[in-house]
Amino acid sequence: MEYHLDPLNEQAIMIIFGKEISEATLNKVQAVASFLETNPFPWLIEYVPAFTTITIYYDPIKVLSISSTGKLPYDFVYEQIDKSIKGITLAEENQARVVSIPVCYGEQYGPDLEFVAKYNHLTTEEVIEIHSGSEYIVYMIGFSPGFPYLGGLSNKIYTPRKSSPRQRIPAGSVGIAGKQTGVYPIETPGGWQIIGQTPITLFQPNSTPPSLLQTGDKIKFFPISHEEFSCWEERNK
Repeated sequence: MEYHLDPLNEQAIMIIFGKEISEATLNKVQAVASFLETNPFPWLIEYVPAFTTITIYYDPIKVLSISSTGKLPYDFVYEQIDKSIKGITLAEENQARVVSIPVCYGEQYGPDLEFVAKYNHLTTEEVIEIHSGSEYIVYMIGFSPGFPYLGGLSNKIYTPRKSSPRQRIPAGSVGIAGKQTGVYPIETPGGWQIIGQTPITLFQPNSTPPSLLQTGDKIKFFPISHEEFSCWEERNK
């Protein structure tokens, strides 16, 4: 497994697996994250996986209390992490969970669908067909609780972010920003181009885990009508 370790600050160290966002890199991130989850170091505060990195936050006072080497906390943490990663075996195949998400595209549910179509010289029907015809990978959860950053968007519907973000994006809104698509789990400000909305609740703080989607999941969107959207909403109440 190729990686290198860099200090972030006096209480954090980054494991960097490269610069390429890919399934191979994701496999490394998940393997190390799984190890840290099941084998937490006594000095570990938390770890934060991202596209190509994992940031590990540690307690330097705790390190000094358990270390008898006299090394600086960073050097001690560096050696323990480096030794542990070298013992991790990557899975040959990632058995990803596939999650299907209904989306009502356009009109009040997707106010930017027509802009995305015009930007790419397509019809709105073609945008829907392309967006719902792909399979996406959850590379990272971030920005807001449960927000999935999805890779796999077709270049045919690549669209830049809005120049001026909206102050309120409804929960469940499905958007496009550059080469990515994603779903807003809660109402927040945002600058993504909104092409539709799902009636499914992606973030439930009282559930375990609270986020419906997890890193490594594969996502399939499928179109639904306004009437079907209302039925899904009724069932979720």
